[in-house]
Amino acid sequence: MSQLSQTNTGPVAKPLPHDAARLHVTGSARYVDDIPMPAGCLHLAFGTSTIAKGRITSMDLDAVRASAGVVQVMVAQDLPFTNDVSPSIHDEPLLSDGTVHYVGQPLFLVVATSHRAARVAARKGTIDYAEETPILTVDQAMQADSRFEDGPRIYHKGDASAAISAAAHTVEGVMELGGQEHFYLEGQAALALPQEAGDMLVTSSTQHPTEIQHKVAEAIGMPMHAVRVEIRRMGGGFGGKESQGNALAVSCAIAARATGKPCKMRYDRDDDMVITGKRHDFRISYRAGFGEDGSLHGVEFTHLVRCGWAQDLSLPVADRAMLHADNAYAIPAIRIESHRLKTNTQSATAYRGFGGPQGIVGIERVMDHIAHDLGLDPVDVRRVNYYDAPAEREQGGAAPQTPRSISEKMKDNTTPYGMEVTDFELHGMTDQLLESSDYVARRAEIAAWNKGQDRLKRGIGFSPVKFGISFTLTHLNQAGALVHVYQDGSIHLNHGGTEMGQGLFQKVAQVAASRFGVGMDLVKITATDTAKVPNTSATAASSGADMNGMAVKAACDTLRERMAMFLAQRHQCDAASVRFEDGKIHVGEEVLTFEEAAAQCYQGRISLSATGFYKTPKVEWDRIKGQGRPFFYFAYGAALTEVVVDRLSGENRILRCDILHDAGSSLNPDLDIGQVEGAYVQGAGWLTTEELVWDGKGHLKTHAPSTYKIPACSDRPDVFNVDLWDGQNREDSIYRSKAVGEPPFNLGISAYLALSHAVSEFGDTYPALDAPATAEQLWSAIRRVRDGV
Repeated sequence: MSQLSQTNTGPVAKPLPHDAARLHVTGSARYVDDIPMPAGCLHLAFGTSTIAKGRITSMDLDAVRASAGVVQVMVAQDLPFTNDVSPSIHDEPLLSDGTVHYVGQPLFLVVATSHRAARVAARKGTIDYAEETPILTVDQAMQADSRFEDGPRIYHKGDASAAISAAAHTVEGVMELGGQEHFYLEGQAALALPQEAGDMLVTSSTQHPTEIQHKVAEAIGMPMHAVRVEIRRMGGGFGGKESQGNALAVSCAIAARATGKPCKMRYDRDDDMVITGKRHDFRISYRAGFGEDGSLHGVEFTHLVRCGWAQDLSLPVADRAMLHADNAYAIPAIRIESHRLKTNTQSATAYRGFGGPQGIVGIERVMDHIAHDLGLDPVDVRRVNYYDAPAEREQGGAAPQTPRSISEKMKDNTTPYGMEVTDFELHGMTDQLLESSDYVARRAEIAAWNKGQDRLKRGIGFSPVKFGISFTLTHLNQAGALVHVYQDGSIHLNHGGTEMGQGLFQKVAQVAASRFGVGMDLVKITATDTAKVPNTSATAASSGADMNGMAVKAACDTLRERMAMFLAQRHQCDAASVRFEDGKIHVGEEVLTFEEAAAQCYQGRISLSATGFYKTPKVEWDRIKGQGRPFFYFAYGAALTEVVVDRLSGENRILRCDILHDAGSSLNPDLDIGQVEGAYVQGAGWLTTEELVWDGKGHLKTHAPSTYKIPACSDRPDVFNVDLWDGQNREDSIYRSKAVGEPPFNLGISAYLALSHAVSEFGDTYPALDAPATAEQLWSAIRRVRDGV
């Protein structure tokens, strides 16, 4: 049915506003803590540890039980079934089993009549410990051989050591790369309503409803079908609600089971920051060999990854850092060694980019170092190392305007893990961005300006991005959907993705409206619900629109075919000629409104409900060997950032940013540009102001907005030019679009590189900036550079 397989694009690709934009700006969007509760709802809080490592020798909770409003206090021995909230290897007890692994670990659970009463009571426990010396740093972990795998994980291509030794030039260095607090506007929250026969209804601010369902079912001793999890929206997630919501949801369900009453739990900001995991911080050591033009011969990386006390998602995070250690560059020989280290700090977890940004920062630091060492334009050094573009390989020649090594022949366009890069877009994107941003003239003007300045120096930084799209755990690359067409022509749909402000629901609704050829007013997406779409994957890995959009498309196409077959038979025409477009259905010579067609199908006893399913094709990955195709495709981007730095204080400003990002054939350009803008600011914040500080006892000292600085509105660039690359996905994705959640986060690396350039202008020495490049870090680096250290 050729006509049935094609459809007017309709709302797809239109710059429509977020579906809940009006609710957001009026304050009427409902989050977990806004849901009206039945009378008698109870509230929960954790009593937490005050040491980083040791054993509990005694726990006196009499004062907690006697505190006003307290209904019940639970310790590990009171839990009815499984005491675990880990997303991976069952190594994360909900309540301490007698051992303590980090400051802030939940030891007991308070159930009280109000949120405040629970929090007040939780601080009245008297705990005695046999304190032990904690492992807090990667150096201590390496010395103690405290890790999550036996020895390091190593991926390699060619003989990197030999290639480096044979190269004309070499650089080496070490970079400390900090973690990052998620700082979602809505904190962690959950509530549980006990149902008949022991069933449980859970509402959780989570990116992974099925995992919540699974962990709650384990905790209350019921099969998964007895637990229903629902979430309409989150006030931000960024990966911090992929696994970190388990503890709250499980606690609420256990307390609801024990008391027979609804139970709610939310962390206050301080508790949230102290208890939950962060982005993994890394120490990256590197050694690189290269030619006169900056072309890489070989690179060696060592990643020391601080994972915290439980495994959580650390292995795939560290894997993805390794998988992005090449970024946009065809490196002939490379070796990446990764140590996943266990420490007595919060269990590091998923964060936007999922390790990819850490890997990309490593190779971008190498490129920056090489350009400084050779005195070359950093953009030229990057472009000479780019993967070949598809057209370039087909024609056997170089892409226009791209510098290349004189001796260089066609590159080996395979990644360090053996995947061929067949969709490389950065040659054309780089040319377009440099032209639109007037890069050459501005770099010259900055150099001239800096010569006349002693206190202030400006810098400009360029960073490209090649980011792999798919879950590296292959079985997670699947999605489901449920679509109903009602007899009045309205359309209701559910899918397994969750809405955290990114606009996923609107994009998927645009897909549904386009498949039926109707306006957006006829389509409604309701809360993600495990009772409607089972076995969902987390809304993570930038896969939300890709997978759920395709699942909804499949369900809609099933319904279209049913409707077309019935209407064609009823109106005596060929089903292949039935067209869905502009709110009408053309059936032979007849033109029906969608409402009329839906009513006829209903009266004709045609099923108007369908499920859809999608599994990502072509992905195959062996993480132990480090070989395969872990990604369906790559998304690309390029950013150019200009900054100014004050020598006396290290104070700095981002003056301008120009971005060109590859969203394929965008499902919604306005939403995608918004995602790019926010991702850039968040990425720049990670590398400039967001500093996590622990003391020597393992206490997190930056646990509130007063001590942890996320970017404010005033920190955005004064000039902020963002555009989308005019292209489409070479792979068969939903309407040939590309994922846009995580890739643009990496564009913030250009701000770090611009700061490095500005600092280098104070002397001749390479700045070797650590990150975050705070004002203090910049002040110190300027003095090193001025002193030639």
